Amino acid sequence: MKLLTTLLLLTAMALSPTETQLNIGDKAPGQDLELKNIDGNNLTLEKLKGEKGLLVIYSCNTCPYVVAWEDRYNELYKYSANEGIGFVLVNSNEAKREGDDSLEEMKKHAQEKGYFNFAYVVDENHQLADLFGATKTPDVFLFNADMELVYKGAIDDNSKDKNAVEEPYLMNALKALSAGKKIKPETTKALGCSIKRIKS
Repeated sequence: MKLLTTLLLLTAMALSPTETQLNIGDKAPGQDLELKNIDGNNLTLEKLKGEKGLLVIYSCNTCPYVVAWEDRYNELYKYSANEGIGFVLVNSNEAKREGDDSLEEMKKHAQEKGYFNFAYVVDENHQLADLFGATKTPDVFLFNADMELVYKGAIDDNSKDKNAVEEPYLMNALKALSAGKKIKPETTKALGCSIKRIKS
């Protein structure tokens, strides 16, 4: 029995944080983890959650996929806010925290891109991303009122041109969640740049 316990512990220690995977129906981890917003305030997922749930998007300042998709952020935020769904962008690029993804650069980026007054937070040492198993920017996680995962993956099927989108996965998921309907599909493949983690 001791040998089995030891083996299980060693296996758990050997797993990298990115091997964590949230499945549909799982509760959001790290809800009380403090995250510094670009306005200087500390926020938590618990505080950010709306009456009907919370939309978490792992994002950054320079990834070409983010740059291509972020013209949809304001529309997604407006819909979410109107429907009682919280909204937060999370920057987990700790390896670039002294450069392109510093808090100051995040502030500048939000202003330049005309982000509405939604939260854009620093995930220090990519703690939240590790708990989520988030690997890319952008990477989407949508939770219901009970903070259970109901959708994860991509924003839509066309990063290059929002007017050519045929499958607005995330907006469809938000509408279904708001209406209390089944979300289809519940998962899609997230496309983007890798989250820039600190190498251990």
